[in-house]
Amino acid sequence: MAKSKAAPQNKHALAFIFITVVLDMLALGVIIPILPNLVVSLVGGNQVQGALMNGVFGTVFALMQFVFSPILGSLSDRFGRRPVILLSNLGMGLDYMVMALAPTVGWLFLGRIISGITSSSITAAFAYIADSTTPKTRAAGFGILGAAFSIGFVVGPGVGGWLGNMNPRLPFWVAGGLSFLNFLYGYFVLPESLKASRRSPFSWKKANPVGSLKLLRSHSELLGLAWITFIDNLAHGVFASVFVLYAAYRYHWDEKTIGLSLMLVGISTGIVQGGLIRPFVKRFGEKLSLLIGLGFGMIGFAAFGWAPTGMLFCFGIPILSLWGLAGSPIQSLMSQRVRPTEQGQLQGANGSIRAIAELAAPFIFTGIYAYFIAPERTQPLPGSPFYLASLFVFINLILAYWVTRAIKHPVRRKA
Repeated sequence: MAKSKAAPQNKHALAFIFITVVLDMLALGVIIPILPNLVVSLVGGNQVQGALMNGVFGTVFALMQFVFSPILGSLSDRFGRRPVILLSNLGMGLDYMVMALAPTVGWLFLGRIISGITSSSITAAFAYIADSTTPKTRAAGFGILGAAFSIGFVVGPGVGGWLGNMNPRLPFWVAGGLSFLNFLYGYFVLPESLKASRRSPFSWKKANPVGSLKLLRSHSELLGLAWITFIDNLAHGVFASVFVLYAAYRYHWDEKTIGLSLMLVGISTGIVQGGLIRPFVKRFGEKLSLLIGLGFGMIGFAAFGWAPTGMLFCFGIPILSLWGLAGSPIQSLMSQRVRPTEQGQLQGANGSIRAIAELAAPFIFTGIYAYFIAPERTQPLPGSPFYLASLFVFINLILAYWVTRAIKHPVRRKA
């Protein structure tokens, strides 16, 4: 068994990648409130056709991430994290310009394809964290990345909604500007995290989605953690699938109230990811932090499904945000079970896992939601999707306990 080597020490590295991801998430976030209505307008105002087309857009976005996450991850193992991040930011900026000018839904669809490809570069950001931290500090590093996601989730949609009221195309121009700003920031400031001695040859065998997943079978603990990652992302898909519908149906919330609740979700998650994970993992360790986080996730989702009023639902948000204690330990434990030259490939495989979950979640959660609120039901159960998500996390809790029993130290395959 090879001893773990110290990660390259650059005290500014985490700050650099944090700002990079914040700008990335802001760019993605500002178009969230505007894109669905823009699609409807481009299909002649037909709400049904617009809804179906938005579903197609979401599917193709996840499909592109499934295909290209392992490719970009492997490219970052070969050429370094920095060029992959920079080229992706440049590509995203050009893509947002295409969507801002799109005269037809076909052009907008092309833009979503490119967005799915370029946003897959987040795998390089995760690999950057793995390069720049030691095994003991890696969970905290991934927590900082999670906080960056939260900031973008909180600020982006709010800014996008405000800009969209002025002009429905304006958020796309702003998103493009943020992406170009990110490219310039990275070009002049962002250092490379992967030493030349740790780079590995590019292989299509490993870079294709199926081939990248083979890495997860290289170690039994790694495969178990991969299943936990998949189920975790599947449960998280309940938000994108039914949250807006559920809040409007059960609590009669309008768009403003829904937006405020999403901000509360982002703020709570950011506090956990950015401020709580590091001392918590230091005090309890990665394995116990993982189990505790999953326990809070199970309780939080159950509370969402049960909450008879909007106020009680909001009280459940801080509880569910503690689910975030589980995410960074999973990433850290997985990264400790592959070689330094395989970090990008690992994050690419994780990206494919997330994309598969994103493809499956809408069918599962919208299906069960529609079934339990059907007009013929004398006692509808609108909280059923959140109960199902709670069940998924409970399964994950059992699986995590079983997988982590055998984990005593980092295990990396020999070079």
